[in-house]
Amino acid sequence: MSIDLTEDQQMIKELAAKFATEQLKPRAAEFEENEEVPVEILKELGSLGFMGMMVPEALGGSGLDAVSYAVAIEEIAKADASTAVTVAVNNSLVCGIFTHFATDEQSRKYLPSLARGEKLGAFALTEPEAGTDAGNVQTTAVLNGDHYVINGTKTFITNGGLAGIVLVFASTNLELKAKGLSCFIVEKESPGFSVGSREKKMGMRAANVSELIFEDCRIPKENLVGEEGKGLKIALTTLDSGRISIAAQAVGIAQAALDEAVQYSKQRQQFDRPLCKFQAIQFMLADMATRVEAARLLTLNAARLKDKGERFGAAASMAKLFASETASWVATKALQVHGGYGYMKDYPIERLYREARLTEIYEGTSEAQRMVIARSLLQ
Repeated sequence: MSIDLTEDQQMIKELAAKFATEQLKPRAAEFEENEEVPVEILKELGSLGFMGMMVPEALGGSGLDAVSYAVAIEEIAKADASTAVTVAVNNSLVCGIFTHFATDEQSRKYLPSLARGEKLGAFALTEPEAGTDAGNVQTTAVLNGDHYVINGTKTFITNGGLAGIVLVFASTNLELKAKGLSCFIVEKESPGFSVGSREKKMGMRAANVSELIFEDCRIPKENLVGEEGKGLKIALTTLDSGRISIAAQAVGIAQAALDEAVQYSKQRQQFDRPLCKFQAIQFMLADMATRVEAARLLTLNAARLKDKGERFGAAASMAKLFASETASWVATKALQVHGGYGYMKDYPIERLYREARLTEIYEGTSEAQRMVIARSLLQ
């Protein structure tokens, strides 16, 4: 299978690669050390159109397709995965909900600033006792006159500590479990909303992942997205698209790990010749390259199906499952090629190894992807 990029898609890929190579890759270790992607980087990405890639131009976005988005995320992730997930959440999970589920008034009010990178968005679904089991969300939203009052705690929220706009999933009827879930727009300045602890992560340390706290948080009733009880549908539909971006991110990490392994194998001398002259290393590199290419094609295929308006949920799960597990496998093999040096922070592969592991967990674990794929086969 081959998916040829159009001239416009190739241009987007090259623009993302140029920015990533010049602005992100040389500073990726610095970002991790400081545990922050600088705000000016995100604003520059916004000015280049990468913070609202699939948002209509009339609302401040780039009006691009899913394939363009996927190739851009891959290039950004190849340089710095923390920046890539920050960009991906703003695009897929936040702008995506506004684009597909919000009213025209809500979109006009919030989308332009998100798409231009003036404000950052967060998607707040996960709780201490609710991850894959979204029906167990305990955060509540009670209508009180002209306002909803939200109470609860969200955890592991990417962009949470930086977000100006948060899409919060809360129950408007706990007895209904998943059928009582609803989606709300919460602005940073909303009374009763605060940011809790910043998570200390194994990898992607520059990405801001925080706890969010709602204590009698009051928001206008007009900030309900869609209808009460439709939150689960909104979340799951949005996560289907999000999985394409996480697959693209995983491909970027895997490609970066492969590149590091190839480069190191050419430089490192053992027994009077470079490592790349040993057949064992050559076979390892060949297997890595094959898996990376397969993951890339699965990802672009899912994006292509979305662009065609066809059902893409299972394809997105296949891409996310295979690409994330490929990223971990390739990073492991690349570290092995580096030997003891790969375990040291002096080489990028140590960071890539840690970053790859998370792609198998967030936006649906590998086990959750297998459930989605199996369900599509057995329905």
